Amino acid sequence: MVLPFLWMVSTALMTELEVYQFPPKFFPSQWVWSNFTEALTLQPFARFFLNTVIVAAATTVAQLIVCSLAAFAFARLHFPWREKIFAGYLSTMMVPAIVTIIPSFLIINAFGWMNTYQALASPMLSSVWGIFLLRQFFLTIPRELEDAARIDGANDLQVLWRVILPLSRPALATLAIFAFMGAWKDFLWPLLVTNRIDMRTVEVGIANFSSMYQTDWPHQMAAAVVVMTPIVVLFLFLQRHFIRGITMTGLKG
Repeated sequence: MVLPFLWMVSTALMTELEVYQFPPKFFPSQWVWSNFTEALTLQPFARFFLNTVIVAAATTVAQLIVCSLAAFAFARLHFPWREKIFAGYLSTMMVPAIVTIIPSFLIINAFGWMNTYQALASPMLSSVWGIFLLRQFFLTIPRELEDAARIDGANDLQVLWRVILPLSRPALATLAIFAFMGAWKDFLWPLLVTNRIDMRTVEVGIANFSSMYQTDWPHQMAAAVVVMTPIVVLFLFLQRHFIRGITMTGLKG
């Protein structure tokens, strides 16, 4: 599992001729650290990073809000056909994401949102998987705590904000990681809805090192290492909550 990442770092430190050497070399004969600075200056990666951070932050916050509200409704509120609606909602996970690409693109184009942050972020403002994750975690929280809050006069939103969410930090951290990662590494959708260089994201920027006739492997791998670093750092900081959130998701049905 680790070998492709080591190969990526090794390629990022090679010269362009050394990459194509046969038999291939795993370790570069001379470490070319300038590949990293060149990769980030050959294209406007500062702008790419800004666009990606804005989109990733917006989608992460939106998913935490929307998924929390929907999961609370499915876990705690009683309304007609609740279980059937939830089952139908889960069934959409079986629809491949690629199927919705064209309808989503036509909607964004009809709104005139091409080359905007709205276009980049709007398809990821909610997540069926995120709602399922939080709903399953909410079911593990004792109802006695909720009943005590209602006796004190709390309404549904106050119960969610003051009781459920503080006890659901592991699940929220897990959803935040997946939402951030999904927006950070998304490639196809930003490629479709942006055609201006100043609205590109980091994944599209990495792909720009490849052309029809040649691929600049050292610079492309150097850029990939830099782009991957925030995800690794985020996971290391939230690893404890991430593991707990995953392990406790399926305790109740």
